[in-house]
Amino acid sequence: MMNNSALVCIYQAGENIYQLFDKATVLYNGKQIYFGPADKAVAYFQDMGWVKPPRMTSAEFLTSVTVDFENRTLDIKPGYEDKVPKSGAEFEQRWLESEEYQELLRYYDDYQARHPADETRDRFETAKRQVLQKGQRTKSQFTVNYWHQVWYCMMRGFQRVKGDSTYTKVYLSSFIIKGLIIGSMFHKIDRKNQSTTQGAYSRGGLLFYVLIFAAVTSLAEIANSFANRPIVVKHKTYSMYHISAESLQEIITEMPIKFLAIVLLAVTTYWMPLMKFTAGAFFQYFLYLFTCQQCMSFIFKFVATMTKDGTTAHAVGGLAVLMFTTACGFVIPIGEMHHWMRWFHYLNPLTYTYESLMSTEFHGRQMLCSNLVPNGAGYENVPVANKICDAAGSVKGRKYVSGDAYVQKNYHFAYKHAWRDWGVNVVWTAGYIMFNVIASEFLKPLEGGGDLLLYKRGHMPNFGTENADAKTASREEMMEALNGPGVDLKKVIAEKDVFTWNNLDYVIPYDGATRQLLCNVFGYVQPGKMTALMGESGAGKTTLLNVLAQRVNMGTVTGDMLVNAKPLPQSFNRSCGYVAQADNHMAELSVRESLRFAAVLRQPASVPIAEKYDYVEKILLLLGMQNYAEAYVGKTGRGLNVEQRKKLSIGVELVARPALLLFLDEPTSGLDSQSAWSIVQFMRALADSGQSILCTIHQPSATLFEQFDRLLLLKKGGRMVYFGDIGPNSSTMLSYFERESGVKCGVSENPAEYILNCIGAGATASTSADWGDLWEKSPECAKAREEVEELHRTLPSKPTNEDPELCTKFAATYPVQLKMLFKRTNLQFWRSPVYLRAKFFECIACALFVGLSYVHLNHTLGAAQEAFASVFMLLLIAVAMVNQMHVFAFPSRELYEVREAASNTFHWSALLLMHLLFEIIWSVACQFFCWVCYYWPAYYSGRASQAGFFWFFYVLIFPAYYCSYGLWILYMSPDVPSASMINSNIFAAFLLFCGILQPREKMPAFWRRLMYKTSPFTYVVQALVTCLVHNKKVVCGEHELLRMDPPSGQTCASYLQKYKSEQGGYIRNPGATSDCEYCPYTVQDDVVRKYNIHWGQRWRNFGFLWAYIIFNVFFMLFCYYIMRVKVWSLGGLLNIKNWIPKRKDRHEKDTTIFQAKPSDKNMVKK
Repeated sequence: MMNNSALVCIYQAGENIYQLFDKATVLYNGKQIYFGPADKAVAYFQDMGWVKPPRMTSAEFLTSVTVDFENRTLDIKPGYEDKVPKSGAEFEQRWLESEEYQELLRYYDDYQARHPADETRDRFETAKRQVLQKGQRTKSQFTVNYWHQVWYCMMRGFQRVKGDSTYTKVYLSSFIIKGLIIGSMFHKIDRKNQSTTQGAYSRGGLLFYVLIFAAVTSLAEIANSFANRPIVVKHKTYSMYHISAESLQEIITEMPIKFLAIVLLAVTTYWMPLMKFTAGAFFQYFLYLFTCQQCMSFIFKFVATMTKDGTTAHAVGGLAVLMFTTACGFVIPIGEMHHWMRWFHYLNPLTYTYESLMSTEFHGRQMLCSNLVPNGAGYENVPVANKICDAAGSVKGRKYVSGDAYVQKNYHFAYKHAWRDWGVNVVWTAGYIMFNVIASEFLKPLEGGGDLLLYKRGHMPNFGTENADAKTASREEMMEALNGPGVDLKKVIAEKDVFTWNNLDYVIPYDGATRQLLCNVFGYVQPGKMTALMGESGAGKTTLLNVLAQRVNMGTVTGDMLVNAKPLPQSFNRSCGYVAQADNHMAELSVRESLRFAAVLRQPASVPIAEKYDYVEKILLLLGMQNYAEAYVGKTGRGLNVEQRKKLSIGVELVARPALLLFLDEPTSGLDSQSAWSIVQFMRALADSGQSILCTIHQPSATLFEQFDRLLLLKKGGRMVYFGDIGPNSSTMLSYFERESGVKCGVSENPAEYILNCIGAGATASTSADWGDLWEKSPECAKAREEVEELHRTLPSKPTNEDPELCTKFAATYPVQLKMLFKRTNLQFWRSPVYLRAKFFECIACALFVGLSYVHLNHTLGAAQEAFASVFMLLLIAVAMVNQMHVFAFPSRELYEVREAASNTFHWSALLLMHLLFEIIWSVACQFFCWVCYYWPAYYSGRASQAGFFWFFYVLIFPAYYCSYGLWILYMSPDVPSASMINSNIFAAFLLFCGILQPREKMPAFWRRLMYKTSPFTYVVQALVTCLVHNKKVVCGEHELLRMDPPSGQTCASYLQKYKSEQGGYIRNPGATSDCEYCPYTVQDDVVRKYNIHWGQRWRNFGFLWAYIIFNVFFMLFCYYIMRVKVWSLGGLLNIKNWIPKRKDRHEKDTTIFQAKPSDKNMVKK
């Protein structure tokens, strides 16, 4: 239609599809063995001696030719046994010597003569220029010009923002909640018309915390970037758009949400604390915050672009947050930074933002001194001229301190730099946008193919990874392996149980009404038989399979499901196997390890381990997997291919030894025809050995379809269309459909496609007849119902041999579950070097940066403050550690919920506890190096009572806290980005209430009594800080001394003696009569005591942290049970939907189970 040439690779192509192609090429191990007219390809290989079965499609036949000779499925013509090619090289040689190849060369030469290369190139470039959009470069691979690409990506971006409302709600809610918390925490720092020096520190802490919040919440950009990357990179390979166009559109599509978020944050954090009460100052505050947040977002997008995996990106992102916050000027004033750190100060966007915010807030402010020195008894009548304020920037003899002088003296900030700093941040934002745009253009496609096997060290087969698939077992081998040698198969089948179901309905709540997914379905599965479950997409195939397998957890199921005409026994779930369509496996395990894990946990506990392992070897042999039994499962591109993964999925269910029934959900989806044939042949051999099999399958080829014994066909709405035998060459089934439709099935036509076309389920098929009604009135339906009733009459007399061991929910005891999960989780961590490298990098790099930032701390008053601040920065490392943890733990949760939970492999708590244990183990190892890199560069105390306690608390106990905390966040979250956002908010709240940014005395009563004591970081900070400063003397620096003039005739000693005896400190020049130099502290313990930190409370704090750890573990288990097992939600518990009545049209009838909406074809009319 479009006059285009199409090169198509297609799996399991039907004959009608194959006939649409003009040419066909056949490859064998990378060698071309045919290229020519599609309608002559079959004849070419038939002439070689290969026999094509009557109803085998051409595509299936051509694929079967390329199977290894010893595994061949095609017959050979008599007399051609020694003539047919047996390897890829022989096929290629036969092709090169064939008349068809010579004809191809002649055609090629003739075409080249008629269409010279230059002419073809000119025509191609002309055609290309015609389709290119105006303004697009001639040599570009993209049809649409760049700015239109940005426009279309932007339109899609707005649609994605609208569609992904959950993340947007979580994002905005976090800013609203956090803004209210911050605003109330710093509520009315000072009175409206009078600021004080006591509130100056709180103002600085408030502005610093808001910056940290903006930076930490921007870390979620990393998770979002990796979630979108596979799609964006794939679109680039299709030449749809530049990746940089996607990067540019994010500026516009994400800006409204971020703009609104900063508005909400700015309003609450500015007016509630009563910051500078002018409109100009507020809009400057908003502008600085918004620019900073945009800059940080693009920094983390750039980090994600430059890294290959999420764990590494979170490690680098966590390091960036710590470096930016450490060097912004609050925890280390610019004047006290080491010279090596100054260069980073100039590259830090938070530095410029913090200076703009602080200098604007304090500009023109005159702060009343809260503490004039000296004061108290005996100094009431001393004039202000002989006193000095203890705040930075104070002038002796004055009780007011200039805000500009305060920020200049304390932080080296100046108001004249405010707009310059904003301009610098605008440049940084534009720069990181440019860096991200340029770097994104070099993103490489994800590795694909799935055919690169990775073997365990020392287990590489001699033949390498080529021809790794061995032949699956024959019927006789299968029978002997599953039932033992010399067993009477008829006796085995006769003794097996029969599963039946009758009058089965399934109704679910839907949009305020109900929807019926299954309607009056009946049938049975007998031992030794394969039953196919077919229907068009949406007919209810998988739904029926899940209902029969007892895997639905919502809606109402009515009808009878019986085993031997008796109610389902307690052992039903344990007696069945279920192979889901999605092949979910632990990537870090080998094939043998995966099967052994399932065998130990799913076979009865009385079976010895050695016997379970022997059975695993049998399954490996039966499935032909012995050659890659020691290969890792891996992931897409580096691990098992699609067929091998499907075999592993089947193997995992077979090692459980399902005695009753094996369910399979579309086991051939995504496979080529030969792989599908291999899987179905294995299922056939399994059925012939006495296994009952019920399998959904979507439009199989004729050869696959004829391997089944019975068919259950469904139409839209879950109604039955046929249930009965298929018969030889599908004759029994075809006789019914040919009679009812009046259309004969062709000799070479695929019966599966034929019956779907009959009922109007094909892509282009339609029918006016209601095949559900036709079936209910047919003699075949009556016969099938009679067969079910006959089974119900005869089966009750059959003896029931229910194994008591199968009546328990789990096969293995809880200690065995823990033991096996201990082994599996250990391998999962050990074989994940990327994750472990990221953890160690995060700890070592961040701790080294903090340690070197405070290297060689002296005994000044500032050193005590910096020790306090360094612990605060050290805690930030845990934020990124937790985010890394979420990325790594999520696949384990997903694997359990998709496959292992439904099969009752183990209890969910065992997974949580073992993952927590190994997270703690590896985190402890990381924290040790973190302690070394942080503690010793700063020359903290080497006494065992201090260094030892710090090591014990920080290295051994603190990891247990943040690991248990991080996992309960993940297990209550729907996905990783949401978990990252929730973690950032809760973590930031803990930092806010720990007493560093807002001293306990300045907190509002509500927060002081509740959250200050509730925040675990309160006790962590107290325990760690006291180890750093205990018994360390204070020697004030020149700028830290309080200088004042004593009254006339007094020396400094006589003037300050009483004050010093009450308040502590020392006088540096006691004999002077002017310009007294007073240091308010003698030991650093006194400096931190105003933050409620005491050396004697360190073991109390140790006990409190253990209480939090225990709470976290129990809350982790509770959250998982509520959110993932019971699947409760806060909205569901509160019944929020019913608060708002549903709008109802006045002409709309009341909806019930028997009434349908006009637009709802799946509703069943009564």
